[in-house]
Amino acid sequence: LANSGFLSLCAHGRVTGLAVQAGAAVSHVTSVWGGQTLRKGTRSLGVAGDHLSRHLQQLLQQSHGEPLTKKVLTQLKEQCCYVSLDYEGDLQEEGSHPPARFQTPDGRWITLGKERFCCPEPLFRPELLQLSCPGLHQLAWQSLQAVPQQARRHVLGNIVLSGGSSMFRGFPERMCLELNLLFQGAGVHIEVLASPRRGMAAWAGGSMAASLTSFQHTWMTKGEYQEHGAEYVHVKF
Repeated sequence: LANSGFLSLCAHGRVTGLAVQAGAAVSHVTSVWGGQTLRKGTRSLGVAGDHLSRHLQQLLQQSHGEPLTKKVLTQLKEQCCYVSLDYEGDLQEEGSHPPARFQTPDGRWITLGKERFCCPEPLFRPELLQLSCPGLHQLAWQSLQAVPQQARRHVLGNIVLSGGSSMFRGFPERMCLELNLLFQGAGVHIEVLASPRRGMAAWAGGSMAASLTSFQHTWMTKGEYQEHGAEYVHVKF
């Protein structure tokens, strides 16, 4: 067993940092110091890929009517949607961004306009989904405030993005922009690490961590499972 935030950091060759994960079911922010997860620095957000797909479905029903399957919605979201660096400005400016056309498996063509950047915006503005909670960038800021003072600057220099919902074009730039606004006046300039393969970072980090001898005390072997059954996990860990 290992924390997915720690594994995301491992995939980037780090054992200290802040992992900002936007997945399919839930998004997380995790502070890690020397390989140890800081519980006070862990935050979660109930907005992730599945919620964004449903949000896109609602946006499209207003203009196109017929609902789409989850598979087609995911393809549409991944191919056409992006995170705006100026959401309010883009909403007000008609034609500020070119529309995109998408062909469904049954041959229909769908044209997306503002839906392209409205779809992922709830990651930063959960209120768009009627949720009264901070956005992912604000949770990252809260998590960083919980890091001990002596470790904070080192963690700030190792902010890693991971998860399939972090793959939207513009997501790293928006996260960087928002964090720098939150830390304005603190004398720091924040950069984020966004690997092209960050969608599977936790799995890659798991493979790397499992190869370390120091990690072997955190697993349950197949032999133990066969001998004691699944409930042995509560004894082992």
